[in-house]
Amino acid sequence: MPKGKPNKRYTPEFKIKVVETMQKEKLSYHETARQFDINDHHIVSRWERIYLEEGPEGLRIERRGRKSTGRPPKLNKKVEEDLIAEVQRLRAENDYLKKLNALVSERERQEKKRK
Repeated sequence: MPKGKPNKRYTPEFKIKVVETMQKEKLSYHETARQFDINDHHIVSRWERIYLEEGPEGLRIERRGRKSTGRPPKLNKKVEEDLIAEVQRLRAENDYLKKLNALVSERERQEKKRK
């Protein structure tokens, strides 16, 4: 595409007309693109897919640019507090089990020395 030339934008009505004409006259993507003066036949195939999946209203939705994943939704304060409390409890339990394991290992080692 030549520099400085803006991308061509098509109206939703035009897109619907293109897809319906293609289906009615049983045209290929290439033939349809040529008939309606569309540069790329992939555009027509994309419109047809949207039309078949979402209906004519799907072609009215603006789909330019990347989809935003956005920030994850904030947790409810109560849920967040419960999760923090559970993490603290589990950390304390891990510390307790590590100390208990160390004591048991130490006792077993001492008993082996006595024998």
